[in-house]
This record gives sequence, C-alpha cells and structure tokens, in this order.
Amino acid sequence: MKESIARYNENLERGELASASNDDLTRLLRQEGLFFGDRPLCSVLRPRFLSTAQYLELSSASARIGAIFEKLRVAAMGDAGLREQFHLSAWEETIIHADPGYPVASPTSRLDAFYADAELAALGHEDGEGATPEGGGGAGGGGGRGGLKFTEFNAETPAGGAYNDVLSRVFMALPAMYEFSKSHVALPIPAAPSIVHAILEAFYSWRGSRVRPTVCILDWAEVPTRSEFVLYQKEFALLGIDAFIGDPREAEFSGGKFTVGGKTADLIYKRVLIDELIEREGVESPVVKAVSAGAVCMVNSFRCKLLHKKASLAVASDERNDAYLTTEERAAVERFVPWTRTVEQRKTRHRGRSVDLMEFAASNRERLVLKPNDDYGGKGIVLGWTVSDSEWQTSLGTALAQPYIVQERVAVPSEEWPAILDGKLHVGERMLDTAPFLADGTVMTGCLTRIATDPLLNVTAGGGSNVPTFLVEPR
Repeated sequence: MKESIARYNENLERGELASASNDDLTRLLRQEGLFFGDRPLCSVLRPRFLSTAQYLELSSASARIGAIFEKLRVAAMGDAGLREQFHLSAWEETIIHADPGYPVASPTSRLDAFYADAELAALGHEDGEGATPEGGGGAGGGGGRGGLKFTEFNAETPAGGAYNDVLSRVFMALPAMYEFSKSHVALPIPAAPSIVHAILEAFYSWRGSRVRPTVCILDWAEVPTRSEFVLYQKEFALLGIDAFIGDPREAEFSGGKFTVGGKTADLIYKRVLIDELIEREGVESPVVKAVSAGAVCMVNSFRCKLLHKKASLAVASDERNDAYLTTEERAAVERFVPWTRTVEQRKTRHRGRSVDLMEFAASNRERLVLKPNDDYGGKGIVLGWTVSDSEWQTSLGTALAQPYIVQERVAVPSEEWPAILDGKLHVGERMLDTAPFLADGTVMTGCLTRIATDPLLNVTAGGGSNVPTFLVEPR
C-alpha cells in the first residue's frame, strides 16, 4: 500500500485539493454529528488502505481466532476450573448461566489488533495502545513480535461500526477521493448492515420465528457515543423495524412485559456496559430480571462477559489449556495472539522455556504490558517501556492483588497521514491499529482503524482519530 498512500498524499499537494477536502470533511462531520465537543471523530484527510490480499488474510485469521475464543467459552461454561481462569466476580458467575436463546455469546464483536508488515516486524519497531470512541483496545510495543497480532477481544459492546460507515460515505464525497479514484479502485467496507443482521438473527433464534421485533438501543442518555445509536436506529428503519433509544434507568419489568420509558421492547441492542448496569441498577434491575426470565432478547448476552475479560487471551495462549484445542488451533493462537498470562505466582512457559511468571515480569519491563482484566478506555494500563523500574514493580504489586493480565509487546505499524494544521497541509507519521468486526464470532463484517501519535490510541481521551477503512487496488 505504500505506493497507493504516496499517490494519494501527492495528489493533495496540487492546487486547492487539500483545503477543499478539509473544508468538506469538517462540514460533513458536523452535519453527521461526528464531533465530540469541538473535536472531530476524524482529523486527517486520508482513509486507511487495505489491499484485497491483506483483507482476505485478516478475515481468515479473525474467523480462526474468533472460533477458538467461542470454543473455549463453551468449554468454560461446563468446566468450573477453566471458568475460574476468566476471573469472574460472584455476580457475573450468577448471571452468565441464563440461556440467551441463541447459540453464540456475542453475535456482534470486534477484535483489536496490530497488523505490522514483514519489514516492520523484522526491524522490531513497536508501540501503541488502541481504543474505540468508548475506549478499549490493544497494546503493543518494541522488542516484540510482528505480523498480525490480536491484542484484545471486545465481546460485549463493540462500538464504531456505524461511525465507520458514515466516515466512509463522507470520504467518498471528498474531492481528494475523487482524484484518487482516477488511478485506484477504492471501495468502502460497510460494517453496520451485517451487525444489524447478526442482532436480528439472534432474535429470530430466540423467538423461534422471523417476527419483526421492536428494538430498544439501550445505554445511558449522557454517553458521548449516543450519536451512533441514532445511526443504528436508521439502519433498523431501513429494514422496516421500529427501534428507539432507551435509558436503563427508565426500564420496567411487570406482568411479563419489558418496557423502557413506557415503550414495549422485545429486543435489546445492548450498548450499556454490564458492569455499569449492575453497579448503578443492581442484579435485581428490570433489565436483568427481564432477560433472565426470557421476556426479552438481549444482544449481546450476559455470557459475553467471559470472552470480554482480557483474561480470555491468557486462557487461549496458556499452555495449561492446550488440551482444549487441536494442534492447528494451538498453532493459530501462537501465530496471532501475543504471549499473555494472568498475573499470579506460578511457573509458566515463555517461548519454549519454563519461567517463574512474577520474576519474568519483573525483569522484562520493556517488553511487557499490564492490563486490568475488566476495564476499558485505556484505564489502568501500564506500558512497561514508559515507566521506571520502581513504578513497574509497584504496578506488578497492584496487578498481583487484583485480576490483571501481562502481555508481550507486539510490532505496531505507522503510516504517513495528511492533515491541515494551521492552514497548511502537513504529512506526518501516526501509528495505527486494525479492529475487524465479527458477526456470530467468525465472519468479518468491516474494519475499524484508529490512528495516533501517542502510544495510547484513545479517541475519547483525545489521543487519536478514527478513519474509515477502504479496499484499494491500482487500476
């Protein structure tokens, strides 16, 4: 893609193409509600480019890893010992056993990855922490392993699909994209339609028929990503399905009927985080009662909590769980999932040799990342190469006292991105991640890309930008 990127950026240097495209981008982002306060969701003038070959490789790898995660989740539901490795809380252990009415725990999900090419991987250039407008994401760094590496699995409330599609439409309208299309084929990769269909298929399985549901898109009224709920409301409307946005605080469950703000719903598109729902409303909340009673279908289900835990990557890559996977599955994990372990006092294996986990973590600060098992938005993450030895030791103590994972850094790519700064075109290096959306845990349905100059690529915190992902080939 280097030649395609160079061609796109060179086009912007001609005449008023850059300034005209920037004016249109700003106007269209405001028109579509893609500003967070005074900060646009996208601040650069080029989308992310993937070749067809790259996309097919990403799609295949996502399907393999997604299927492995779901296989381990199914095994954990029937094996308390395996389930303990996910470090569920007492209330989580209680609610995950309610049958959601459909086969997979997460009909919609997103893998967060870093996709470094062979040249970058060989050089060992690394850094980075990825995130969505709601937070979350994966971490990487220097001295680690390259290629395609999935660093986190958002199995609960994967955001950004509808934003990606609107950004794609916005970029297709820019003069810069029109000029680029003269030399290259550039195709957007829609995500939201497949996400909506995955949600509906889960409902049809729950209902036992293809009756059209009334959908409640459920989250707190004050969340900054509410504008995406409006976009999904429109996606449902295109299929002739009534959808409304509701707040969990307005939910009621009485006489076998579930309502939100006085409106009856039989399908919840859950965007509220389960932790926040229980913290604010408790395990006796109308939402929990209605879902547990089978009075309403909720996507994603409470069972998604297992895989949403960051420990899910430790479960997949830990040698003590090899018996749950085939030889081919273990090879896929070795290839696509960075070495990850739950922080605890034990012996384990690292690249074929036995190590004391805590001693290894203490002496390898610059190649490791610490992440809390159940947080998002970059909160609690410690990038070992950015802190002192004493700070790292303190962080390890914290991680040992509560569920944390330790993960090996991975190679993180960067590309040249054009932007208008102080009225002039500027092209600078920014790191990027790769976050494919999955339907039913295995089918890639689009790809989110986040970019930043800071190792913590967090859009909400102001450290990054979302860009749409396009398939690109020279004409």
